[in-house]
Amino acid sequence: MKRTRLLFKIILGIVLYALAVLTTAAAVKAEQGNDTLFQVSTIDALLDGVYDGAMPVARLIAMGNTGLGTFHALDGEMAVIDGVVYQIRSDGSVRVAEQGASTPFAAVTPFEPDLTLTLGNVSSMRELNSALEALLPNPNIFYAIRATGQFRTVKTRSVPRQTKPYPPLKVVAATQPVFDFSDVPGDIVGLWSPAFVKGVGVPGFHLHFVNAARTGGGHMLDCSFEHLTLTLDATPAFTVVLPQSEDFATTNLTLDRAADLHKVEQ
Repeated sequence: MKRTRLLFKIILGIVLYALAVLTTAAAVKAEQGNDTLFQVSTIDALLDGVYDGAMPVARLIAMGNTGLGTFHALDGEMAVIDGVVYQIRSDGSVRVAEQGASTPFAAVTPFEPDLTLTLGNVSSMRELNSALEALLPNPNIFYAIRATGQFRTVKTRSVPRQTKPYPPLKVVAATQPVFDFSDVPGDIVGLWSPAFVKGVGVPGFHLHFVNAARTGGGHMLDCSFEHLTLTLDATPAFTVVLPQSEDFATTNLTLDRAADLHKVEQ
């Protein structure tokens, strides 16, 4: 019995040591910035109409080559793919972001693939989200998501540029232009964020789409496909840089805006 207990303690010690080594390696990698999600501002500030650019896009992409967000004055959706910042405007057009563009809200990371998932015969965004969430090894960390493939259908939206005084995002989203694509090749870029980021980030999946021709895209509302391979980058570290503007300083961030976010994301 004593030998069994001793053997158990030795095995347990080896397992705990291995876990400590892996955790330390991940922490070191995160400290180096390789596995850090870098975010500008908070989603609740954006929901409340804090739309002035808080960071130049040129500085943003120095922190990561993959991600999403929006632009100064809420001028369209942002998709960052392989270090290129695409601006998907409310008229449906897509362009590479202009020199000097800035963002009030965005999140990027240096994309390093950790996990590849293949999904087949997905008929809706809800089905895609459920299938992906079921396959996440650890739902309590962040994941950057990339996919390139052929889609049966994709539905997107993009928000129009606003003027001051800025209305809340739920008001803007109520009249947002919606775009439908059929039998189209394209790219998904996005994030999974754990539940505890409520108010800071977007819990769950947040995905943007750009077609292969770079002529259309936006925030993904729905999609379907027969076969798609997605690549995920597990990202255990999170950095947030907050705006220094008066608008941000005076916005009320004590309110629960979960219902507003649900309306905007849907």
